[in-house]
Amino acid sequence: MLNKLKLQTGIFVLTAFLLGCNEFMIVGIISDLAQSFNVSLSSLGLLVTLFGIVYAGITPVLTAWTNRWPRYRVLMWLMGIFCIGNTLTTLTPNLFWLFVSRIITAAVAGVIISLILAFVSLLTPMEKRGMTVAAVFAGFSIATIIGVPIGTIISAAFSWRVSFGIISIFSILIWFLLAKILPRYSEQMAGNLNGQLSMFKDARIVWGIVVMITLMAAEYAFYTYIRPLIVKQLGFSVNQLSLLLGLIGIMFNLGNLTAGQLIERYGTQKIGWVSGMVLVLLLMLPLTVKNAWSGLLNLGLLCYALGMPGSMLQVMFLNTAERDFPVALNLASSLNPICTNIGVTIGSLTASIGIRYIKLAQIGWLGCGYALIGVLGSMILLKALKRSNAKS
Repeated sequence: MLNKLKLQTGIFVLTAFLLGCNEFMIVGIISDLAQSFNVSLSSLGLLVTLFGIVYAGITPVLTAWTNRWPRYRVLMWLMGIFCIGNTLTTLTPNLFWLFVSRIITAAVAGVIISLILAFVSLLTPMEKRGMTVAAVFAGFSIATIIGVPIGTIISAAFSWRVSFGIISIFSILIWFLLAKILPRYSEQMAGNLNGQLSMFKDARIVWGIVVMITLMAAEYAFYTYIRPLIVKQLGFSVNQLSLLLGLIGIMFNLGNLTAGQLIERYGTQKIGWVSGMVLVLLLMLPLTVKNAWSGLLNLGLLCYALGMPGSMLQVMFLNTAERDFPVALNLASSLNPICTNIGVTIGSLTASIGIRYIKLAQIGWLGCGYALIGVLGSMILLKALKRSNAKS
């Protein structure tokens, strides 16, 4: 049983890695795309924005709509559509079809990871759920640290089409692995849309969403300009940038894995401490970036802390839905990726506007307001959880 669980977890992590490579690789090869289609970087920058908007907008709708069919069947179909969309990116003849292909993959990627998390909830014992969810989210971090740089290198050496072609081959392999290890039928309550949306009347869900969005906004209020922060403000060389970004990615991953351990021991009870840590580190950032090493340490600790909330809150969403809103389990599984994309959009927009009026060294302060809301939201969330536990 334990070996089977490890195998399932490994394939879930590979699925997250696949989705992460597809989503984030655009950033690494955007110059190659601009040259290939003879367009400006700003035009292709819309690919990233469009992906986030479609991902956040379509995921909850499609997740709720597909709840009427067995999870296994829906997942297999969506993995097939994802492969088709990614292959269209590989073979796209022009910019129009490139945008169409990215819309296709964005539309199904969020639902795929939502269904993976739903299977985690169904197949994993409660005491191991925290580490399993953390491991799945680690797949995205690994994609950023390893997958995207490798894809960028392949694009430079051969072609960006080869990079996406490898993802298509990888997605076919993942399709067969998921078909092999997942149960054809899983416990699933059918319900109408109103029944699923009733989950959003619960204070635990509402405040969990608030905390997740605001902490992600706080992160991207500074992370949007992480490269100029490292090079222009801290004074590290461009040659050192890749190594330092890799180390920062590792800090995110360590935070995520720490969250898994905290969940198994304390549940969601430490989310207030994590939010407070983010706020304090953001307040300190403008002071610490005056020195290269203290600034780098602060950035590393920030990324470590911000690697924790995703897993902690996603497990809370899953546990709440499983116990009180079983009809909405699939929808609850989609909340983390939806909140993440909304938070990223808000934070990056705040950064792009704010940087016009403040110095680069002060950019950490842009996220303090969001982090403060995250702290207050965490306190209200913990009270709601306490009330819920007292009733049961």
